[in-house]
Amino acid sequence: MKIQKIGIVGAGTMGQGLAAAMAGKGVEVILLDRTEQDLEHAKLGLELSLDHRLAKWGITEAEKKSILSRIVLGTNVSLLRDCEVVIESIWENLEDKIELLLAIEKEVGPEALLATNTSTLSITELAAQTAHPERVIGLHFHFPVDRRELVEVVRGLKTSERTVESAYRFLEALDKKAVQVFESPGFITTRLMLPLINEAVLIYAEGVATAEDIDKAMKHGFGFHIGPLELADRFGLDTVVDMLEAMFHETTDPRYRPAAYLRKLVRGGLLGTKVRKGFFQYDEWGERA
Repeated sequence: MKIQKIGIVGAGTMGQGLAAAMAGKGVEVILLDRTEQDLEHAKLGLELSLDHRLAKWGITEAEKKSILSRIVLGTNVSLLRDCEVVIESIWENLEDKIELLLAIEKEVGPEALLATNTSTLSITELAAQTAHPERVIGLHFHFPVDRRELVEVVRGLKTSERTVESAYRFLEALDKKAVQVFESPGFITTRLMLPLINEAVLIYAEGVATAEDIDKAMKHGFGFHIGPLELADRFGLDTVVDMLEAMFHETTDPRYRPAAYLRKLVRGGLLGTKVRKGFFQYDEWGERA
């Protein structure tokens, strides 16, 4: 499946990662957000991320320029008109995502693939509000997109086989490894990781161990690339709370009730790498300080 143009709506950390990864494959990317201020923040984030890869010899200066040249920033959904795939990657709010999908559907062609990068919400419920629920699918990418091969391909109740096959061909062209998931709250990865993060926060809040030792235990004891508390920082602690609340609302399972200390950090503005401090401190590149 040769894709020429992809739309991404939501220019936060994940949206920026998706845009850079796909532009790096030679695809033109339309990256949208609500305001010019959001776009300026996204532009700076893209520059910093690519400069970091450049400093580590991950890309060349020419490759950096090439990637940025393929990313068009904007605020108007009409820019998505010629996109063959559109991925919404905004905050985990059902009503906002439905409103966005309806706006996207009015602009794109009948063959366009409509994907949501939600990690907790129901694909069936999101798709049911659209005119063509059969072409809506969940594509749950994992951050950082350029270094994580896995994508969960999540089928809603009415997602068609054609849509699933198109999604697989699209991901294969991006060199991603797809796993198929029949819709269930949290899919596979979120369902497993959120209780682990929440329990790690509880262990830390109870004074059982330091944040450093909790993460060290999971990295060296179980082979994790990064520990659960650093993972929470990289997700964004406010995002983790939102995901936990969505899962708790959907399942009423107490495992997903956000730890009080996690809420406390969010109220205090300690949101993780996006503000350089959460459970750990980070430099401007998002590296541990």
